[in-house]
Amino acid sequence: MEQQHFTILDLLDLDLKEHDALDLRCLGGRKGLVRELSVPDLNRPGLALSGFFESFANERIQIFGRGESAYLSTLAAAGRTDTVEAMFRFPIPCCIFTQSLTPDAAFMAIAETADCPVLQTSLSSSEFTARIIRVLSDIFAPRATIHGVLVEVFGIGILLTGDSGVGKSETALELIERGHRLVADDVVEIHCIAGNILMGQGANKMIGHHMEIRGLGIINVTHLFGVGAIRDKKQIQLVCGLEEWDAAKVYDRIGTDENTTDILGVRVPQLDIPVKPGRNIPIIIETAAMNERLKKMGYHSAQEFNQNILRWLESESARAVYFSRDETI
Repeated sequence: MEQQHFTILDLLDLDLKEHDALDLRCLGGRKGLVRELSVPDLNRPGLALSGFFESFANERIQIFGRGESAYLSTLAAAGRTDTVEAMFRFPIPCCIFTQSLTPDAAFMAIAETADCPVLQTSLSSSEFTARIIRVLSDIFAPRATIHGVLVEVFGIGILLTGDSGVGKSETALELIERGHRLVADDVVEIHCIAGNILMGQGANKMIGHHMEIRGLGIINVTHLFGVGAIRDKKQIQLVCGLEEWDAAKVYDRIGTDENTTDILGVRVPQLDIPVKPGRNIPIIIETAAMNERLKKMGYHSAQEFNQNILRWLESESARAVYFSRDETI
């Protein structure tokens, strides 16, 4: 699991669009922009401004809305800065003023002395809080890097794994040709969101949608198949492990066994697919994707088949008992 090092400067440099945009700008305390965030949480420092510092969550980003700003104005009018100075003695990552609110000169002077960044956003407190928690949860999510290929097939995110040279990229190329989408080839970066959702993407955005095909070289999927053939990230919902056919191994032929694999503490359904000449692996993976969608809708083909067999056996047994009784009369 990889350790994240994320500073206030990194927060300002995030290229976020639409519903994730934070609209942040720095008002002061630029020397402290190198301070690191250690937790993806926020704090409203109302009690701290009043002088109560017990259980003060100083390791969090401090959010100042209209209520905190109005209280700061009251303190400034009374010439009281002692509680503000006491608050900045703690190693606060940064202070963020919402709704384009601007702190008074005394507050800014104390923040500059403490080298604590003071940021401002035009968003309301509630909207900004929702957005930054979503952004920080993604940034601080547990991460891992896996060798494999991530594709989207019929809306299902499928991670193709297996030894080098088994045919992962060739299988993904055929799936792309059949209208499905590539997320990442060779190196897949996975992060766990909310403890149970695995999101996968390319480890490098610059080369993420390129593929290495042995005998052909590096190809650009976007240029060859268009932007409709790629996707930046996708939830991993199924793992297909490709392996060379082993005649001595017993493979699942019914599908009643629910095999899973553990990725960052999340159990993901896994299929072991043997590869040998004559087997159309892309079609098998397409079928696996459709079958997984049916399972999520509550329909399990293998279990239904098993139940039908049991019903048939029970009916045959009942029929045999009936006829055996009839013969004895």
